[in-house]
Amino acid sequence: MTLRRASTRLRGGFDLAAKADELAALDERSSQPEFWNDSREAKRVLRAADGLRDELEAWNGLISRADDLAELAQLAAETGDADLEAEVEPEYEAIEADYQRMRTSLLFSGEYDDSDAFISISAGAGGTEATDWAEMLLRMYLRWCERRGFRTEIVDRLEGDETGIKSATVSVQGRRAYGWLRAESGVHRLVRISPYDSQSRRHTTFVQVEILPEVAEAAEVEEIPDDELKVDTYRAQGAGGQHVNKTDSAVRLTHIPTGIVAQSQNERSQHQNREAAMKILRARLLERRLEEREAEIRELKGEHVEAGWGNQIRSYVLHPYQMVKDHRTEYETGNTTAVLDGDLDAFMIAELERVATQRGGGTA
Repeated sequence: MTLRRASTRLRGGFDLAAKADELAALDERSSQPEFWNDSREAKRVLRAADGLRDELEAWNGLISRADDLAELAQLAAETGDADLEAEVEPEYEAIEADYQRMRTSLLFSGEYDDSDAFISISAGAGGTEATDWAEMLLRMYLRWCERRGFRTEIVDRLEGDETGIKSATVSVQGRRAYGWLRAESGVHRLVRISPYDSQSRRHTTFVQVEILPEVAEAAEVEEIPDDELKVDTYRAQGAGGQHVNKTDSAVRLTHIPTGIVAQSQNERSQHQNREAAMKILRARLLERRLEEREAEIRELKGEHVEAGWGNQIRSYVLHPYQMVKDHRTEYETGNTTAVLDGDLDAFMIAELERVATQRGGGTA
């Protein structure tokens, strides 16, 4: 690709004029006298405007660099100056790398994409095989978070009867944690020769993964009245079901109108566990609201709305061959070891691009 074509691609891939018009409209809105009457909405508008301003500045800067480099390359070709020619290739590679990075950033346009997140993992039917698979996925996501420099904390973990985990909830803190991880929400399928089967038969196992945006402020979700909450306390348990303390410090909250449950047992006190469980409950309620909104949009567009969480989104096949395949995007790799060790970016980006295309946003 020539540098002139690269510059044209940058201009065509990101509608600067439309974004500039959108920013102008937000700035006009923020200048109105009644703007701060709704402080929550005002903050949302200002965040959106700041984000657009940063995007426009970054893309205009990249286009300017591409234009300058194109002129430098043309001058080097006309004069045969070896020193000028030597400057072109490294700068072109730098521009291409920045372009790919910024192209990926376009995928994070959701209202809560910049938020922290919760990962909730639940083993399906299958006994020991399922709980082992759930723990493998927990390790995979913890390794992915470590690679990205995200901070993690396991706020709830229920051990399996023999091995692995029945469920776990992890708090993930980092820039765009929810934006990245939302691509992982769904059912994950494992096919392998079970190490727990004395006859070495092949087993297929399922685990559900939920990704929830962590609500920064209580105002993001309506205040939950006490009479809509059922509060249960119990003793926190460790591996093998052994009590790890002698008080009922673990807390389970049930939102009575919806039946949504959240629990925490990893904090030291009942008060801390209740706070952690309440964060998870708010996140689940917010996710439910977002799902209902998406369903309404699909219905208005005349699209089929799937009931429930449906079939698996990804298969991890360890026997008779090695492959991880995402059924939404068809992206696949034979390097199962790397994936299970947290190498997930390519899968996430493929799914985020698919969703952006479906919504009509596209990518540069």
